[in-house]
Amino acid sequence: MGTLAERIRGLPWGQVAEDLSASGWGRAGPLLTAQECAELVALYPDETRFRSHIQMQARRFGVGDYKYFKPPLPELVRDARAALYPHLAVLGNAWMSALGRPDHFPETLDAFLGQCGKAGQERSTPLLLRYQAGGFNCLHQDVYGSVAFPLQVVIPLSRVGVDYTGGEFVLVEQRPRAQSIARVIVAGQGEAVVFPNRFRPAKGPRGAHSVAVRHGLSLVAWGERYALGLIFHDAA
Repeated sequence: MGTLAERIRGLPWGQVAEDLSASGWGRAGPLLTAQECAELVALYPDETRFRSHIQMQARRFGVGDYKYFKPPLPELVRDARAALYPHLAVLGNAWMSALGRPDHFPETLDAFLGQCGKAGQERSTPLLLRYQAGGFNCLHQDVYGSVAFPLQVVIPLSRVGVDYTGGEFVLVEQRPRAQSIARVIVAGQGEAVVFPNRFRPAKGPRGAHSVAVRHGLSLVAWGERYALGLIFHDAA
């Protein structure tokens, strides 16, 4: 499959942009190998690799748990986040322009994280999520401070139909003066899905307008499901 950087450069970014514009999410295609997925899952029991371990049920977030990596991030996570960011920054800046917002995202992740640091957001946000049978994630947005990147990526690390069933990724848009619309997404192991962090531009009769977006996970029917979440802003 080539190096991770080569794989990311070779993703169908034009199609991802079109899909995000049309339906609010984009399927970037296979990104991580089965071995890379297994290596990330194998890190989960090692508490020394993480800064925080969240039990969803205790906070009424759902049923399951997740862990935020602490620096230094695993090389695979660090490199994927850094290589994905410039492509997503182009899309994010186009979104801000379409909505008439002044936000502008720099070309590199390091520069953007510098902006996060100036706002007091210095805690790492890439995370591993784990769900077992009966697990789910309530609809939410991943906002951790005043600085927020408009796009994020989730990559399933488990095999649907083999390691688990159910557990579909869910996006819900709150449309202006209309009822919400839900999209249910089934992604394969190692496949990158790009989606909005909080909102996205949508076309209307008077030009682009902002629609709020939340995401979550449907009930896992059987097995165990792991996923890698790549959030590009750090947390306060």
